[in-house]
Amino acid sequence: MTILRLLVVGSNGLLGQKVVELFVRGSSAEITASSVEPAPARALHSVTYRQTDITSKKDVKALVSTVEPTVIINCAAMTNVDACETERELAWKINVSGVEHLADAAKHANAALVHISTDYVFDGKHGPYSEDDRPEPLSYYGKTKLASENVLRASDITHLILRTMVLYGHAEGVKANFALWLVDSLGKKNPVNVVDDQIGNPTLVDDLAYAIMRAIELQKWGLYHIAGRDIISRYDFAVRLAGVFGLDSGLITPIKTEQLRQPAPRPLQSGLVTLKAETEIGYRPSTVEEGLLIVRSQLFRSTRRPVGDRAPASVQGQQRPNEGRPGKRPS
Repeated sequence: MTILRLLVVGSNGLLGQKVVELFVRGSSAEITASSVEPAPARALHSVTYRQTDITSKKDVKALVSTVEPTVIINCAAMTNVDACETERELAWKINVSGVEHLADAAKHANAALVHISTDYVFDGKHGPYSEDDRPEPLSYYGKTKLASENVLRASDITHLILRTMVLYGHAEGVKANFALWLVDSLGKKNPVNVVDDQIGNPTLVDDLAYAIMRAIELQKWGLYHIAGRDIISRYDFAVRLAGVFGLDSGLITPIKTEQLRQPAPRPLQSGLVTLKAETEIGYRPSTVEEGLLIVRSQLFRSTRRPVGDRAPASVQGQQRPNEGRPGKRPS
């Protein structure tokens, strides 16, 4: 690929913003960003923005025909796990039908498609998981994400599937992910209850964005796991965050997942093995402390405070926010 024409779908979400910014800084690609909103979360003079709803096959076809990308990066998804459990038709339209539309358009454009999946395709009984382990999703969210993976496997297009988990980081206008919610709550000296029986590797969103760019540069396709270095509980993550940000860890109380009485079951003993990505694409996952120091620096430079209007689902009484963007619509 001598000229990289990049189409980033879901560009207004946390990951989408990071991907666009990284390619702007680190490549000579021609970049088109697209989300369901009428305007970009952050306007960049070198990036063209087009509003698109991926649940509309007609809209996706028109977008891809106009842009003629060599690579499409799909950062759009409905990732609110409990909402997916109760609003199944919408979840399928966004997480599966949307991917079908992108795959079909990519085939006609002879474009590669990069897709983001999740550790929720596993049941969380025997983690951490490698790419060779058999998926057994517990929740409807996990089932839609596995179905979206199968869409790409059944297609004859060049594709890359990156499974990740517990994304955290800072970007403009996105709702609180786990880390930012904790910073906001503990900064206000509000006590929080955090589950100590959900195990996995929290992933700095900047690391995932870099892995995407690196895989595209090296033309590494197929399936890779991308996650943080440390496999720990949500509670332990919260305590480490308090240490990095100089906040009171005494405000954090450990609880069990079953106490939350959530609509969707969660994989408890999860985690992703990243050895394949480290070996083949040079991925170097951040430790929890390294990732949190980066977020702290980004927050310090930002003129906006972290959004604290909703707690993640690993804290008591609330739902997990969308990893892709605020709300339930695709980006």
